[in-house]
Amino acid sequence: MIGQRVSIVVLTFNRRDELLRTLAELAHVDESVRIVVADNASTDGTAESIARCHPGVHVVRLPRNLGAAGRNEGARECTTPYVAFCDDDTWWTPQSLDCAAEVLDRHPSLAAVTARVLVGAQQRDDPTNARMAASPLPNTLGLPGTELLGLLGGACMMRRDAFLAVGGYDPHLFLGCEEGCSRST
Repeated sequence: MIGQRVSIVVLTFNRRDELLRTLAELAHVDESVRIVVADNASTDGTAESIARCHPGVHVVRLPRNLGAAGRNEGARECTTPYVAFCDDDTWWTPQSLDCAAEVLDRHPSLAAVTARVLVGAQQRDDPTNARMAASPLPNTLGLPGTELLGLLGGACMMRRDAFLAVGGYDPHLFLGCEEGCSRST
């Protein structure tokens, strides 16, 4: 069962409708996978809507908007070796969870993998996929894929222990801004 190896942490802030759509998509993954929503102090009824529509989802209600560092609290709630992170408008398919976990299983020195992101109903490759695949870094570890300086915070799987050991996301950075964003606390 994939749920013995992987938990999912979803980050959100005042995007109830997008989050409910994402949770509906995540309902297609193995029911053994624990889903944790790190709610960055939403004021739009997010937590109440999750309780009503997705009672099996665990919500961590943060006292204020921590930005990307809200993922740290979600990861602390997990007990599986791997944590798959996503944003409130992205989701993992059952096959992608299995694939990422298998890569981490096969390569114990690897701490994180980032996903290939498909956009829209047409499932077009996000332009970031090509940029990451063309990384100029040499593959010194001999692992599959390319070595990267960064990853997609809302589309990656990490070893939970490694993530927590380095302190997770630094709260000083707030958001990575891979999409347009503004700071709101």
